[in-house]
Amino acid sequence: MLQNYVPILVFLGVAAAFGVLLMTLGFFFGKRKPDAEKLSAYECGFDAFEDSRIKFDVRYYLVAIVFIVFDLEIAFLFPWAVSLKSIGTIGLGAMALFLLILVIGFVYEWKKGALEWD
Repeated sequence: MLQNYVPILVFLGVAAAFGVLLMTLGFFFGKRKPDAEKLSAYECGFDAFEDSRIKFDVRYYLVAIVFIVFDLEIAFLFPWAVSLKSIGTIGLGAMALFLLILVIGFVYEWKKGALEWD
């Protein structure tokens, strides 16, 4: 039974050895000449104005969650649309119920002002 896993273990061992080899070669042969430009802040192009540990507004997270929910909704709609002929009216009703629940949630967030950015 364990003989079936030997090729996988060999593959993982070769991949790990190859990764360690490449990192070691990069460490020994790579150029390490840090200058002021390489050590400067690069994320935004300028130094930070204040502490990076400030709290974000909760609305930022709400908008992100709404994006994820509706992104997943689209991911569920594609296979449903492809198989609509085979699933018939029951599938149509199930997807209509799914979309109705999502629309109710979207309207609720809209009414609560979660999508308004001041």
